[in-house]
Amino acid sequence: MHSVTLWIVFFTFAVATLALAMYGIHLYVLLCLFRRRVYSRRAAQRAIIHSYGLRPGDVPWPVVTSQIPIFNESDVSRRVMESVAAMDYPQGRHEIQVLDDSTDGTEQIVDAVAARLVSQGIDIKVVRRPSRDGYKAGALAHGLASARGSYVAIFDADFVPPREFLRKAIPLLEDAPDLACMQGRWDHLNRSESWLTEAQALGIDGHFAIEQGARAWNGLLMNFNGTAGVWRKAAIEDPSVGGWNGDTLTEDLDLSYRAQLAGWRLDYCLDMPCPAELPSTVNALKSQQRRWATGSIQVACKLLPRIWRAPLSLGQKVEATLHLTHYSVALWMLLLALVARPMLLAFADGRILSSDWFWLAWALILLSAVAPSVTYTYARYSLGGGFSGVKIIPYMFVVGCGLCLNNAIAVVRGLYLRGGEFVRTPKSGSTDTASRASNYQVVRSQMWLVELGLGVYSGATFVVCFQDYHRAFSFFLLIYAVSFLVIGWRSRPQRSPAPAIQSEKLSGMLPADTVPVESPSSG
Repeated sequence: MHSVTLWIVFFTFAVATLALAMYGIHLYVLLCLFRRRVYSRRAAQRAIIHSYGLRPGDVPWPVVTSQIPIFNESDVSRRVMESVAAMDYPQGRHEIQVLDDSTDGTEQIVDAVAARLVSQGIDIKVVRRPSRDGYKAGALAHGLASARGSYVAIFDADFVPPREFLRKAIPLLEDAPDLACMQGRWDHLNRSESWLTEAQALGIDGHFAIEQGARAWNGLLMNFNGTAGVWRKAAIEDPSVGGWNGDTLTEDLDLSYRAQLAGWRLDYCLDMPCPAELPSTVNALKSQQRRWATGSIQVACKLLPRIWRAPLSLGQKVEATLHLTHYSVALWMLLLALVARPMLLAFADGRILSSDWFWLAWALILLSAVAPSVTYTYARYSLGGGFSGVKIIPYMFVVGCGLCLNNAIAVVRGLYLRGGEFVRTPKSGSTDTASRASNYQVVRSQMWLVELGLGVYSGATFVVCFQDYHRAFSFFLLIYAVSFLVIGWRSRPQRSPAPAIQSEKLSGMLPADTVPVESPSSG
């Protein structure tokens, strides 16, 4: 191997290894911060909620506007509207806005459900715009202009808020005038539907049971997750915040950080669960992850310079940087998979790397690889699930490694793309007791072929490595091989009774009975 090429390979390997180790250690730090505050903060929040409920009955609760942004959600629009309308809140103090941008017939379902709820005395309005400018951010801003509530709750179409959600959120916001948003915990409607939903549920539990609590309760910057939260209207409309903005694909993350840079706080309540439906297919999950990965990097490019100039502590700035760039982990994982074979050749030739350096590097990789397993297993334990998360760890590895190509491409797009269409992740209305197929499909690309190729490449490298007795190292390559092959195979085009194909440039998804149109591959 040419010396220059060898140095490039070594440099790539070293940078990727150190980056993954850094993000792995970051998870350990968040776990410690969560444990440091969880008992005292939960007790304090419960006391506030309880005392607020003991106020005299003639003291009115503040008016709340619940916003339900909908775009072509025929499978779940009825469910979310009915569950929001069923929330327990004082009569005449809860306004519901259905922000309907649908174009596929969902609007007829929305109108019928809204009319029935109005006849039952529910204050619900359907708000439509002449165009879909700004996508979800634009819909939320359009509805906010006519919202009469001093607080605004937001629920995406696949969520089913419990009856007591507002009764818990509002006291916490009323108790702290500088609090812009109270974020609830995402729970799961279809956790047990498949191994894929089991893996997602564990990962989301890690984010909401550990990461959000660690940030919120230790003075670090955190994010609103786009749904299952309640905002103070005055914070969104604060001129120094700037309101909803559609110049990134994660308008929720963007608004969260701008509000905190303007002096507002965000908080999180572990005891405010709000169930939602998890994507049940690999292609739907890929679409969701692409949006989150691209959007978070867009926000990092947009706001990190402001964050580092802001009067924040060094710890707050470092945490914000790691938080906003976390999806870059996919890029580092992909690079490691690609340079594994050249590194083996370099090691076999005895050049540049000594065995000590080699095993030190893989010790760092092991440290970072174990971090999600430890963190998410403890998250499930802290939620009362015991050690049930342990058996799901292999599924998490398959999803995490198998999606690294999909997410790495999305990260690179986030570095140069500004704005972009908010593409909905199709949902079906599935629960743990009733699995359903969605009426919508996402655009598929030829990425599955590349993933299968990477699986074969990683498998071949595993065989070489195993035969050379580097068996500890070969374990990682085997995980890569299995993960790429599984995700690639599950992403392949499959025949369906009524296929739906639509370019992400147009709408991202169509009803399954729509005549398919030719579209460019995406991702």
